[in-house]
Amino acid sequence: MKFGVHLPNCSEALVYPVGFAGHDSMVKIAQEAESLGYDSVWANDHMTTQKYVKELSDEPPNYYEPLVTHAVLAEATEKIKLGTSVVALPMRNPVILAKQVATLDVLSGGRLILGLGSGAYAEEFQALNPHLPTKARSKIMDESVAALNMLLTQRNASFEGEYVKFKDVEMYPKPLQKPLPTWICGNSINGIRRTAESGTGWSPATLLPEEVREGITKLASHSKTAGRENIKFEIAPQYLVSIGKTEEDAVRKYKDSLLYKHVQSLQTTTFKRQSVESSVQRNFIGTADQIIRKIEKLDDAGVSYLPDLVFPEPRMEDLLDGMRAFARHVMPSFS
Repeated sequence: MKFGVHLPNCSEALVYPVGFAGHDSMVKIAQEAESLGYDSVWANDHMTTQKYVKELSDEPPNYYEPLVTHAVLAEATEKIKLGTSVVALPMRNPVILAKQVATLDVLSGGRLILGLGSGAYAEEFQALNPHLPTKARSKIMDESVAALNMLLTQRNASFEGEYVKFKDVEMYPKPLQKPLPTWICGNSINGIRRTAESGTGWSPATLLPEEVREGITKLASHSKTAGRENIKFEIAPQYLVSIGKTEEDAVRKYKDSLLYKHVQSLQTTTFKRQSVESSVQRNFIGTADQIIRKIEKLDDAGVSYLPDLVFPEPRMEDLLDGMRAFARHVMPSFS
């Protein structure tokens, strides 16, 4: 089992206080994660402030672009993997994104894990594309995934879709990793289908062990249909961590956090099939022993990687303490 840590590059006002993120804090988290034995650090992708955040905060959050953030962290670290969870693909030009992705993978020495998703907030897509209907996101996602694969692997690539179009693009360098680890993020059947057709990993959010098993079964069925039944997919769901001396202490810390409000805000999108009340059961909230038992069940269900672990602490030192506690008391059980 491998483990990764969430970065605050696009998490101010969602998980952390405004002003939390910045060069020093993100470099510190990445370097600490590397020294503690985490496999990766993960950057999120937001372009504009969400409506609910505007209602709660007078001060706008700082959202740092994930690939540029990782370019800085690649120079500040030696071997830790650099993941995106996620790049919101419908908000991106796939040709420009392909150039950024290939460049970052080469210049980092082959450390990129590219997580792709449609984005948790449709309102961001609408802000960037007021001329397009929200329902276009799904089609743009499908076209963009296919286009990216062509651009990153073929010498000359052309694409003629409804929303994505380009002709005779020769793009070099190609990614150093072949294939580039490309994870499709999302809980829906479309996320599973896209993984089966084009990805190397599936990264849903806060699933229970039985839901992981159900997803793996669907992934196997879709990959067979796509002629990719021999691919060994990384099964990498995302969770938050609140570790305490007692379960009550861990739950209290979680419910006092900004992240608890963020989970509430996603009840009509990412977590529309998950109640807010179930988030304590679904996530790594409790004592170290309780968290170990949860991870053992996920391991048995087929999970191979736990990336983008979110430590929703109000201060940097609290976040680092949470990372250290998890690394010392939980991770050794899965080495």
